[in-house]
Amino acid sequence: MSAENVEIVRSMYRAFASGDVPGVLSQLSPKVEWWEAENFIYADGNPYIGPQSVLEGVFLRIISNWNDFTVTPEAILDAGDRVVTLGIYGGTYKATGKTVRAQMVHGFTIENEKVVKFQQYTDTKQFADAVQ
Repeated sequence: MSAENVEIVRSMYRAFASGDVPGVLSQLSPKVEWWEAENFIYADGNPYIGPQSVLEGVFLRIISNWNDFTVTPEAILDAGDRVVTLGIYGGTYKATGKTVRAQMVHGFTIENEKVVKFQQYTDTKQFADAVQ
């Protein structure tokens, strides 16, 4: 099942890159538990529970606040019912014009072909500096 789990995560990144937010959300369990990194600019709603909460608390804020926000996976690692992604965030914060290029790690837990838990790790200081 782990190769299928990697493909689920890979499809989420493809959907996000093409602006297909419904495609990303369709891979989430109705009860997904979504955690942004501690001290991250969108961690104020941790944990986000359910796709609608992720949409409103994370994705719509990214779309509203950033120009050219990218999530570039550099490696997607198979860990059975878990998938780990190593990659880079990029973008320009609209209000300040400041850019980020920050390393990130995403941890996904998958059950019954849906993401049931997400955990983000990233350089939170870069994002804090960009929004000031």
